[in-house]
Amino acid sequence: MARTLPYTARTQSGETLDFSFPLHKDTASPMRVSQLVTTILGALDQDVRTLGETANGDVLQALAMALAVRTAMIPAPALTTTAMAHQLVDEALGAVETATHSGPDASPDSGTA
Repeated sequence: MARTLPYTARTQSGETLDFSFPLHKDTASPMRVSQLVTTILGALDQDVRTLGETANGDVLQALAMALAVRTAMIPAPALTTTAMAHQLVDEALGAVETATHSGPDASPDSGTA
C-alpha cells in the first residue's frame, strides 16, 4: 500500500487546506519532507509580506524554476532526475483534487460542507 503524508496549510486569510500527499516509495523521512514543505512555504510567505503583492503565476514560475535547479544539482543522469521530478510533481498536484478547504475563504466548490 502506498504511503501518504497528511499536510495542513493555513492561508493568510485563515483558510485551512488539508492534503493527503502520496509519498515516493524511496522517501526516507516523511517528517523531514513535511518540515521542508513548511520551511519553503514560510519563506515564500515572508518574502511576499516583506516585498508586497506578488502574482500567483510568478510564485509558481519561481517554484518550477527552483525545482529545475535543484533537480540539476543531483549527481545523477538528467534523464533520471527529471523523470523523478515529473513523477513527484504530477502525484503532488493530484492531491489538489482531493484537498479539503475550510475556513473563511473556502471556495464553494471545494468539496466541504
